[in-house]
Amino acid sequence: MSTDFKKLFLFIVTSLFTICLTGCAKPIQEAHVEAPCTPSPYVQEKLPEITQKGTVVILATGGTIAGSGNAGEETGYISGVLSIEDLISAVPQIEDCANIEAIQICNINSDDITSQIWIELANTINELSANPNIDGFVITHGTDTLEETAYFLNLTVKTDKPVVLTGSMRPATALSADGAMNLYQSVCVAASEASRGKGVLVVFSDMIFSARSVEKVSTYQVTAISADETGCIGIVRNQEVYYYETPVKRHTTDSEFSVSDLESLPKVSIVYFSVDADPGLLTYAAEHSEGIVIAGAGAGEFSQEFIEVINQLNIPVIISSRTNTGLITQDSVLCENTVAANTLSPSKAAVLLRLALTTNWDHETLLRMYSEY
Repeated sequence: MSTDFKKLFLFIVTSLFTICLTGCAKPIQEAHVEAPCTPSPYVQEKLPEITQKGTVVILATGGTIAGSGNAGEETGYISGVLSIEDLISAVPQIEDCANIEAIQICNINSDDITSQIWIELANTINELSANPNIDGFVITHGTDTLEETAYFLNLTVKTDKPVVLTGSMRPATALSADGAMNLYQSVCVAASEASRGKGVLVVFSDMIFSARSVEKVSTYQVTAISADETGCIGIVRNQEVYYYETPVKRHTTDSEFSVSDLESLPKVSIVYFSVDADPGLLTYAAEHSEGIVIAGAGAGEFSQEFIEVINQLNIPVIISSRTNTGLITQDSVLCENTVAANTLSPSKAAVLLRLALTTNWDHETLLRMYSEY
């Protein structure tokens, strides 16, 4: 047997083994490669007619779950290669949970998600949710910014119907790829009556998280989506959905925010404090942003040089922590003109501030918002 033939034989065997380990009954078909795109015109054009009861709508945005690379490898893949039809066809068991309608919003790495795409997702869900034949929604998304999209939607969708985000840490071509199971479980959660009224949810590795508390905590583990102190609020086993907690912060139909008339959001910069951090970063951010979030040390602290600059700023400044875990109280902030982010991470504190800036806000309003949301 020649060396070239051996290489070809090993490649074929590895490829077939990879498909088997995904747990899918069908192999993924030929990939539909799509370049990074602007939001699709679903909101502006007529949305699909959905006449079958018990439908879950899957809105696809790309990410690792739609990624493809060398057979068996976890790294070096390209995000947003497989279409939503590819993903659904690989999980035929999904039809046991609900009738499926799929919409490809975009097909990109989640680091390329924009506020325009956020707004389109929210408006699409808000428009479709009036259809009594739709039981819920699933959004496939890259994990890097999944927590930000989830929190934005938690504050802007206007329905009690379940809205569930999911993704994967391994591309579909990796050994033991996790995307198929995450997608299947997400549809089961979205179709469950028990999921109604709990705000936007994230399903990952058998667990259900609330959008406010979820975060990415690892660069590689399949359990990278977690919630640290607050933990998951439910568990999925097979098609069964079990809840143990209910989010109490304001969300969805109880939120005061609306993006129906918006095309984008105000710009907010996050400034990370570290030893010898240049306070000029704050000045630059203030010149190019409508608000600032500081990822402070410990309980949102920073140097005297930072304090001097912040006291002179005339745009809102929110104090979060680079630790990503823990509570910051208003009586602990170093500058009176700033607002404590409560337990929100810097990225989520920025999401809330971007929405707050679309309202008739003032300092007292921001204090209330960061307490209630």
